[in-house]
Amino acid sequence: MQAVDQQVLGQVLNWLNSGEACWLATVVQTWGSSPRPVGSLLTCNRAGVVVGSLSGGCVEEDLLEKLIQGELAAKSPQFFKYGQTAEDSEKFGLPCGGQLDIVVEPLHPSAHYKSQFELLNRALTERRCAQRSVRLSDNRSSAIEVPAHAPLLWDAANQQLVHTYGPRYHLFVIGAGMVSQYLSEMAQMLDYDVTVCDPRSEFIEAFAVPGVHTINDMPDDAIRAHASDPASAIVALTHDPRIDDMGLMEALTTEAFYVGAMGSTRTSANRRARLLALDIKESEVDKLHAPIGLAIGSKTPPEIAIAILAEITAVRKSCIPEVAQVAATAH
Repeated sequence: MQAVDQQVLGQVLNWLNSGEACWLATVVQTWGSSPRPVGSLLTCNRAGVVVGSLSGGCVEEDLLEKLIQGELAAKSPQFFKYGQTAEDSEKFGLPCGGQLDIVVEPLHPSAHYKSQFELLNRALTERRCAQRSVRLSDNRSSAIEVPAHAPLLWDAANQQLVHTYGPRYHLFVIGAGMVSQYLSEMAQMLDYDVTVCDPRSEFIEAFAVPGVHTINDMPDDAIRAHASDPASAIVALTHDPRIDDMGLMEALTTEAFYVGAMGSTRTSANRRARLLALDIKESEVDKLHAPIGLAIGSKTPPEIAIAILAEITAVRKSCIPEVAQVAATAH
């Protein structure tokens, strides 16, 4: 499963490379209840093929009709608002009081646009951040790589959009057991890219969750190669300290936004003592979530998986970095 952003941007690039024009629509602001968040994307072509979603309601159908009939964004980017009245909200399937502000751009198969979307797709594939700026007043746009993610910026006064695309969140699981199976399935539903690592070949061979990357290797080497970035969460679930501890020793020194380990309170206290004895800094050991997961009274493997994902979600929401806004200057 690809992240929605990557599906949309990949389709844009495919159409441009095949010589076909298309449109790209971005949600830049919402008011009241809205079914899709700021930054949501949709692309479509004149044949009526649509990839992505802005609302999950009737907005997509109405937008496509306006675009094909030349009523919107015929030659240059345009700002448009859905749900200004209660009647509009009902007509377009928006929740009560919901409004949706979008920017729609016509994209042509020129070298200018191809190079921008090649850069965006390459950055996402390589788990890097990239930023695209669009100025509606004179139809100027640019794309560059940036060091970190930043919230979408819509400058209504100057009619300028700055959208940063970041890598898909990554869940790295140490251990190919029962809890890992449920966790991997649920994490993919939340659009995580999932990797399961286990040095025990028989466990990896028996692990059969579609869409999951599997690695038959020691976890420290695998983490170093695949999960050391700020978009990664790392969990140790084998119950074998010889495997879990080796992975945690590496994981706690990375930029991963979450590191957790399964085990009882007593097991977790013993693990902490072992890690400190192995010269892991106390400040690094303090990053470890153990016992893992929110305390919801979980006992069964699916309940434990829910508790782990709930805690990862809570941590992710609380630690999104406040990155200084990049100057909104399109070239």
